[in-house]
Amino acid sequence: MEGMSTIVKKVTQLMAGIIFMYGIYIILHGHLTPGGGFAGGAIVAGAFILLILAFGSSALNLKKEVSGTSNVESVAILIVLLLALMALLFGIKVFFFNYLPKGEPGELVSAGVIPLYNIFIGIEVAAAILTIFLALVIFKEESSK
Repeated sequence: MEGMSTIVKKVTQLMAGIIFMYGIYIILHGHLTPGGGFAGGAIVAGAFILLILAFGSSALNLKKEVSGTSNVESVAILIVLLLALMALLFGIKVFFFNYLPKGEPGELVSAGVIPLYNIFIGIEVAAAILTIFLALVIFKEESSK
């Protein structure tokens, strides 16, 4: 897949960072505002997909495999499960229990373990969406040969 025009590439360079930062904002503030790991992860993946569409897969040195994003996805969901199991290790008999101190309501660090869940679910969702997109790009390139 080749890149697009110079105008599209320049606009993408300007917008991709803003979109990525907005996705990070949605992930980090998911326990205070609507959003969270899933929505923020989809936005972060959208920033990477925009870069791939504008510059092409050959310009970004993409390999013909999706193992990198698959590994990130697997590690992120494993960390979410380990965080959930930590409550059982602390002697609390509830899976996914919020075992960290809650902090002050309305503050960024105010929800115990929930922001950690949002961060790793955001990473997992971004990697999953990017894996699906890369698989479709690879399929298109292989079928057009």
